[in-house]
Amino acid sequence: MTLAVIVLLVFLTASTGAIFKPGAWYESLDRPGWTPPNWAFPVVWTLLYVMIAAAGYLVYSAQGLGIAILLWGAQLVVNAMWSWLFFGLKRMDLALIDIGALLASILAFMVTAFPVSPLAAALFLPYAAWVALAGFLNYRMIQLNPSQAVGGA
Repeated sequence: MTLAVIVLLVFLTASTGAIFKPGAWYESLDRPGWTPPNWAFPVVWTLLYVMIAAAGYLVYSAQGLGIAILLWGAQLVVNAMWSWLFFGLKRMDLALIDIGALLASILAFMVTAFPVSPLAAALFLPYAAWVALAGFLNYRMIQLNPSQAVGGA
């Protein structure tokens, strides 16, 4: 797997955020006062996706196809699902479950990547922190908008 393939996979994952945008439904929701401003999401995610690609490349370059790179790929799939679940289907409840799976896959990658490339594992630390924050934000939005949590209008 070349760097170009890794970058392409990360780009495809990131594209789900452009396909499934917040829109009017999201704007109508009650959000916690500590919700990051809208401009922060693309900035943070751009940086995170660069680190995700770098981590994947480091692990693949050091080990090739193995459990760590398979977990790296799995977290991309789970990552891509969140925008579709939250913004596409308007299912905050399923999106929260997805975030739990995403955080688990991130941590599993970090554990399996560390012996191969400590730097790759470290590159996932900000990602894990951001996803944990996103999970808490998702949870609070369910609390603040219970009638919208399972498929808003």
